[in-house]
Amino acid sequence: MDEEGVVLNAMALIACIAMALFYVAILYAPTFLLRLPPPSSFETYMIRRFLCAIVSSILSLFLSVLILPVQTKELHHIVGVFGIRRDHIWQAVILPLCLTSLMYAGSIFDKCLLLLASWRQHASSGDALSFDYYKIALHQFLDWLSEISSNILVWRNYVVAPLTEELVFRACMIPLLLCGGFKTYSVTLLCPIFFSLAHLNHFVEIYAKQNYRIMKAVMVIGLQLGYTVVFGSYASFLFIRTGHLVAPLVAHIFCNFMGLPVLYSQRSRIVSVTFIIGFLGFLWLLFPMTGPDLYNDRIDNCSCWQGYCTWRERIRMPQM
Repeated sequence: MDEEGVVLNAMALIACIAMALFYVAILYAPTFLLRLPPPSSFETYMIRRFLCAIVSSILSLFLSVLILPVQTKELHHIVGVFGIRRDHIWQAVILPLCLTSLMYAGSIFDKCLLLLASWRQHASSGDALSFDYYKIALHQFLDWLSEISSNILVWRNYVVAPLTEELVFRACMIPLLLCGGFKTYSVTLLCPIFFSLAHLNHFVEIYAKQNYRIMKAVMVIGLQLGYTVVFGSYASFLFIRTGHLVAPLVAHIFCNFMGLPVLYSQRSRIVSVTFIIGFLGFLWLLFPMTGPDLYNDRIDNCSCWQGYCTWRERIRMPQM
């Protein structure tokens, strides 16, 4: 059962729902509200969406600051409430990244098989160990980096979307829900629901713009929503356990890069075995690698590690 919080339970829920809906609605503001002309290119269209998502994130942060009973006016303490911290940054990057990669053990092994097959193909032609081979490979890698850095979809998938979504759906919503008296397991389940609501607009886009049949659109979006719920729960878990926004952020970027985990490959049955081993390792290390003492100097009985629990005590003391 959820406890009485320092923020009204209903207010926390309403604020989270409003932020989720606003995150989606503002994407259509340039066309329907500002009456701007249609974008001249896909890049312009995406840049408009980037700006809308950034505005939504900033407004959500301001709304959260107004609602939350933050007990200080110092900027680093305020942003720390939202998990924006400089301390323990390497732990927040490396440990969640290693933990998340275990879920992709099958995918990583499958990619290694592809690289090995490519190397063997070049080795059979006698080029694999030549200096020119490595020089060409280096040039190809640099060209690839240059190409993806100018790709607008890369900026969406690996920069703007992860950053703005984690700010709104983790950094803003989780403190509100925890201060609303919700238990941590309730928050871990609620945030993914709000997170999935922000992806319902994809149904309209797929059905209307890509001319999918309604059943196919439902199946595609259903799969996406299922994945977002699972990932949203994991990202919320990371934020609550570590108190660091970087932790779910790097996991988000990595998952966007890897896509869905590979469970089976025709190249080798070992891929499935590798996936199972990685999955079991993920479950085994889930709590040890997200222990709050690894990411925080101050460890007390506060279940959220950002100090929300102490706010409740400070507010109740004058009423005694």
